[in-house]
Amino acid sequence: MATLLAFVIGGLYAAGLYLMMRRNLVKLILGLVLLSNGANLLLFTMAGLTPAQPPLIPPGASRLSTSAADPLPQALILTAIVIGFGIIAFLLVLVHRTVHAVGTDDLDAVRTTDT
Repeated sequence: MATLLAFVIGGLYAAGLYLMMRRNLVKLILGLVLLSNGANLLLFTMAGLTPAQPPLIPPGASRLSTSAADPLPQALILTAIVIGFGIIAFLLVLVHRTVHAVGTDDLDAVRTTDT
């Protein structure tokens, strides 16, 4: 399973970097989305894929009796998803405003309108 996820992560990184190198602003944002999803999946895979129980201590016990899933990587990934969503929403509004002001989403044309 980890090998399959490694190939999926590599594909997400490759597609994200390819789209980020295009001259279109929308493709740049889509590449950033793919890259952030690849990073989240990488964190999830590095934490270990175990079919363990939730880390709940039963009443009256002082320790876990069985192996438990680590909730920290899941919390980090959830935080990264929320922050990534906020950044993508801001970028979409910024690109929409740029296209409205300049009239194109080509990065070369946007760069030449600075004068």
